[in-house]
Amino acid sequence: MSDPDNPTSHTYFSQRLRLHYLDWGNAGAPNLLLLHGMRDHCRTWDWVAQRLRHRYHIVAPDLRGHGDSQWAIGSGYSHTAYVYDIAQLVRQLQLAPVTIIAHSMGGTLACLYAGLYPELVARMIVIEGVGHWWRFFERPPAQDRLRGWIDATREQAGRTPRRYQSLGDAFQRMQDTNPHLNPEQARHLTEHGSHRNEDGTYTWKFDHYTHAHSPYDITSEDTEALWREIACPVLFVNAKQGYPHRIGQGDTLEHFRNAAVVDLDQAGHWAHHDQLDAFVGEAERFLAH
Repeated sequence: MSDPDNPTSHTYFSQRLRLHYLDWGNAGAPNLLLLHGMRDHCRTWDWVAQRLRHRYHIVAPDLRGHGDSQWAIGSGYSHTAYVYDIAQLVRQLQLAPVTIIAHSMGGTLACLYAGLYPELVARMIVIEGVGHWWRFFERPPAQDRLRGWIDATREQAGRTPRRYQSLGDAFQRMQDTNPHLNPEQARHLTEHGSHRNEDGTYTWKFDHYTHAHSPYDITSEDTEALWREIACPVLFVNAKQGYPHRIGQGDTLEHFRNAAVVDLDQAGHWAHHDQLDAFVGEAERFLAH
């Protein structure tokens, strides 16, 4: 049985990968799934989970290639592959109807999943979800796109993950990346997001192949079609100092049946870290209805 104050670690299998998740206990309460973003890990949710664990049965997975989940062999980091893993987890743990809180790329995936299975999702909160990510890049001709992907993947094969001489060096990198974090948060995320190598150095846990974007993934037209299928209420939480191209900005909101947007000030992309109290307050008000 899970300790409500300390989550227990578990594994499940998806496409032959051994994937990790945390269970925060409180079996019998409504199920809440927490989905992290690109090159992050499930312990990014610890502060949110501590605040909501008494009302929900919380499950927080490490996406494939992240945290303590296995790395994919071959081209295994498409959006559709991640969505399959989420579908497997919800099905295997019998989480439906499930409430989802998701961040960044996790928000992209949550919206795809909720459009695929609208009957399985009760409510959804998306923090700084990446919207029309295709607009970040030009869509070059097929030959250029495929050749570019081959070149980029070959480059990843020759890349050596950066090693930090001490945990303190990795901690400093974490703080430099997100100056909104307080030292306690940065140290917690560094300790859970890195591992110590045999030579005593430290590296981040995520697979650097997650940088290699698939040349063909779900299209913008298909994504918008899935957004229109989402039946549950959705709250988009964005940060005024966050990233561009987030769901809830521009023309994205018109594709959702029942959605609202909240903008948090003095917060960056990890708004649930930078303004924890404000985020939890918005989440509790939304989830109470």
